[in-house]
Amino acid sequence: MGTKSEPVLIRDAVADDIPAMVELLAQLFSIEQDFVPDAEKQGRGLALLLVQPGAQVLVAEREGGVVGMISVQTLISTAEGGAVGLVEDLVVGEGHRGEGIGGRLLRGMEARASEMGLSRLQLLADSDNAPALDFYTRRGWRRTSLLALRRNS
Repeated sequence: MGTKSEPVLIRDAVADDIPAMVELLAQLFSIEQDFVPDAEKQGRGLALLLVQPGAQVLVAEREGGVVGMISVQTLISTAEGGAVGLVEDLVVGEGHRGEGIGGRLLRGMEARASEMGLSRLQLLADSDNAPALDFYTRRGWRRTSLLALRRNS
């Protein structure tokens, strides 16, 4: 487990990071109502994200290990008349929470989105995950009137 005195590097994810990111997603999905941890599926999805044009994945690295991650995917918004980003999978490992790593990942992705020319970022969060909702609100994110719906094909 790291301490606040150990430096954290925010960098682009690479294929070698996938196993650690799968572990992080297992932690995230274990507290989300709509998702179930599945290492094979999450590994496959991460591999696709890493090569997808318009997608970005950042990781937080401490002492050579990945301790956090965030991703964004580009979408086209007719309301905005251009590209926007869907932020997904912001997660910091259990032993590293409360140290500002999540905020650094989010700021890093916000800066990256600006560089990409994205006019808006949006994300989904569990409606009953008060700590996550508070985290985003404190950082200037606001709730919308939109409600997420889903249908498997």
